[in-house]
Amino acid sequence: MPTFQRPPRIPSSPRAVRVTSYRNPDKKIAMPRLAQRMAPISRMPPPTPHRPTENHAVALTLPVPPSVNHQYATVNGRRLMSSAGRAYKAQVGQLVWLKLAQSTHRASLLAQLQSEWLALSIRFYFTSALRRDVDGGLKIAQDALCEGLGINDNRIVETHLYKHIDKDNPRIEVQLTPTIPKTT
Repeated sequence: MPTFQRPPRIPSSPRAVRVTSYRNPDKKIAMPRLAQRMAPISRMPPPTPHRPTENHAVALTLPVPPSVNHQYATVNGRRLMSSAGRAYKAQVGQLVWLKLAQSTHRASLLAQLQSEWLALSIRFYFTSALRRDVDGGLKIAQDALCEGLGINDNRIVETHLYKHIDKDNPRIEVQLTPTIPKTT
């Protein structure tokens, strides 16, 4: 039986790389010297002891994300975001900016979301109870929401997922609020 041998790979020209930065370009960051630092510095800000108010929450109704099987594609042995996944992230980004444009307190809201620990609550409304898993749309919805807001998703320390049935209007309802993380 003959065996297949892959031809040697020829280096191609450099490709453009998409870079996403969660840093505000106008804000100057002071870098501490390593010799002066005595205790390890946390990259996350200490939580503030106030309870979140309605002014500091983002609540959106978004379309149901593509299933996990449709979010990624394998190209040349690499897993990449599919066109359906990229289109969903772009659509969510536009909806986020439309919602922020309608908000009268968007500057304080963005400042709070970029400096606090966050809690994410997603209510999935599917057409059928058995067709989709509740956690299948978590990652892409979380990534799209955080990318649209310009925040890093490592700030989310609490996640709540709920599954409901709505045959006429499938959607997800997302709420992102500042929170105080529980210590054990």
